[in-house]
Amino acid sequence: MDEKILSLMEKARDALVKNNMAAFIANDSIEAVEIARSLVHEGDTISFGGTQTVVQSGVMDMLKKGNYNLLDRSKCESREEVEELYRKSFFADCYFCSSNAVTLNGELYNVDGNSNRVAAICYGPKSVVMIVGYNKIVKNLDEAVERVKRVAAPLNSKRLNCKTYCLNAEECLGIDGGMTSGCQSDERICCNYLVSARQRQKERIKVILVGESLGY
Repeated sequence: MDEKILSLMEKARDALVKNNMAAFIANDSIEAVEIARSLVHEGDTISFGGTQTVVQSGVMDMLKKGNYNLLDRSKCESREEVEELYRKSFFADCYFCSSNAVTLNGELYNVDGNSNRVAAICYGPKSVVMIVGYNKIVKNLDEAVERVKRVAAPLNSKRLNCKTYCLNAEECLGIDGGMTSGCQSDERICCNYLVSARQRQKERIKVILVGESLGY
């Protein structure tokens, strides 16, 4: 791994630990899968948010092939079933997702439209495991906000085919505004904003920092 990348990951890891989160460094996706596997147990009820990182890293394949009770929304046949699964996720043993950004101050920054992911990060599942590529590490919250507006929101709008300004412009309409500035589309994917700082419940949130560029 490049020394600069490793140094960046170590700073982020140490800051997360100071904020009462567990944090791990994986050289690559193979190591990330093994760390993720060590954080769950056979028979656990596991859910996950919409995340390209968990898929790209191979963690999703590990979960689907393992002996877990996986709450998989891709198997739902109606929107009503999806909503019911979202609610069941609050009782999961473990919730897998990524983070839109991780700051060198040990903060997690996440923005959602549907908001089942940010809700589960805050409360509900006994454990939250985040898989995060080094490309999502930023200096501070200002850089985290900019990253979402320039990178995460446009790419996720394209992935989800949401009719938003950033779908075509490839950056947020509110790029020069504050955190919540943006378009007025009914399909806007930036509706709720979550900053996770020091946690009361030690190590409920676990962050696996991966030495690869993963997700949006």
